[in-house]
Amino acid sequence: MKNYLKSQRRIVLRNCGQIDPNNIEEYIAAGGYRALERALLEMEPEDVIKTIKDSGLRGRGGAGFPTGLKWELAAKASGHPKFVICNADEGEPGTFKDRLILEGDPHCVIEGMVIAAYAVGASKGYLYIRGEYGQSLQTIANAIQQARAAGFLGNDIVGSGFSFDIAVRSGAGAYVCGEETALMESIEGRRGESRVKPPYPTDHGLWGRPTVINNVETLANIAPIIENGAQWFKQFGTATSPGTKVFTLTGDIMNRGLVEVPMGTTLRTLIYEIGGGIPRGRKFKMAQTGGSSGGCLPASLLDVPLDFDSLRAVDSSLGSGALLIVDDSHCIVDVVRSFMKFFEHESCGKCTPCREGTYRLARLLEKIEAEEATHADLEVLNRLCRVMERSSLCGLGQAAPKPVLTTLKYFKDEYLIHLRDQAASKGA
Repeated sequence: MKNYLKSQRRIVLRNCGQIDPNNIEEYIAAGGYRALERALLEMEPEDVIKTIKDSGLRGRGGAGFPTGLKWELAAKASGHPKFVICNADEGEPGTFKDRLILEGDPHCVIEGMVIAAYAVGASKGYLYIRGEYGQSLQTIANAIQQARAAGFLGNDIVGSGFSFDIAVRSGAGAYVCGEETALMESIEGRRGESRVKPPYPTDHGLWGRPTVINNVETLANIAPIIENGAQWFKQFGTATSPGTKVFTLTGDIMNRGLVEVPMGTTLRTLIYEIGGGIPRGRKFKMAQTGGSSGGCLPASLLDVPLDFDSLRAVDSSLGSGALLIVDDSHCIVDVVRSFMKFFEHESCGKCTPCREGTYRLARLLEKIEAEEATHADLEVLNRLCRVMERSSLCGLGQAAPKPVLTTLKYFKDEYLIHLRDQAASKGA
């Protein structure tokens, strides 16, 4: 337990477990809403944007887009009203970081949304939460009511003349609604399907108006940055990925749950120091970073730093912060097949590459696992993945092949031993 806490640096999770999330007074006593008052009463909107840009904060929802730049684009876009959306549709299997933040420190998300709204000139916000998160919905609704009563939401917030309010919307279990344009379609009352981009939400978002969409974890970083400054934030993490990252440790690991560490912490540190290693005397085999659509990394990459650029260099990503640990008792093909079954089910079906591609990937992996496939099938598997990456409409179809491609790269032997014509190829 000593090592579990030693390597962590809690910024996003600073209040979780420390305050009563249903009592706004405890949040205020811990310094809550101080950053909001500073932003509204002492800073101009462009000063807020500059501070976030200078901090180097990048979106924690998966894409890693610079948050300050996103705000700047929305602030400069023409069209009113403008909107701020908190994306809390946490549908990634094995991820529950946003849930813990919402249920453990809801006001930090509200405060981040109001600061974002002030920076871009938005008057209305939506907090979109997956419908399965009943406790999160209840907690955030209570927090919004308390924030209104205390003057931190609504008209003339803290006497600044700025007005902004938040409405809550719940999803219906569609994984694709975690994608920002599908989420907006859902808020507007339509089926959750991705839109063609461009135009991007900062120019043409919710109801055709400029819209900023940020993840829960991204918004939870805003108040500490405004309170402590950009340089304070940049002392954590790496030069290109400042700050911390919240990871959900799952799978074959001793200490499962949420951890928050500086960006650039290695996979080895997370697994063996914080995570306590692999249980039952088994050996480490694979780590999937970023959720079900993330890359699958072998033991030779245990020392890779967990940040946006280092993971991209090894064909993986931070994604949602899910970190699945797999020991040597598992078959890689079987693990990847389960991922593809998930994506086959969750594809919205709007674009052909994803709709048909996830189906065909699942069938090919089933064929390989049943030892009925040949080297030709393996080549089709690889080519199909490349087509989906290049031609799918949104991140679901573009990223779904990632587990297949990375396991073909790092664990190809496990595919080969399943092939029906492997013996013949060895004798050739």
